[in-house]
Amino acid sequence: MGEQKRKEVKKGENQFVFRRKNYKFMVIGVIFIALGFILMAGGGSDDPTIFNPEIYSWRRIRLAPTFILIGFAIEMYAILLNPTRNSK
Repeated sequence: MGEQKRKEVKKGENQFVFRRKNYKFMVIGVIFIALGFILMAGGGSDDPTIFNPEIYSWRRIRLAPTFILIGFAIEMYAILLNPTRNSK
C-alpha cells in the first residue's frame, strides 16, 4: 500500500501547479492592470508652480483604478481556478 502511494507521488512530480487556462487568465489580468496604470499616467505639469486640473480627470480618477481592480480580481480568479476538475 505504501509503495503504491510513493509511485503515485513520483509520477506527479513533474507537473506544474497551474495549467494553460490559469496562465491565460493571468496574462489577461496583467494586461488589465497595465492598461489601468497607462490610463492613470500623465496629467502633470513641468512647472511645479502651475496647477493642472487635468490630473483630476474622469479617466484618472474612475476608469484607471477600475481597470486595476478588475485586473486584480482576474488574477485572483486565475490563481483559484482548478482546470483539472472534471465537469459533469
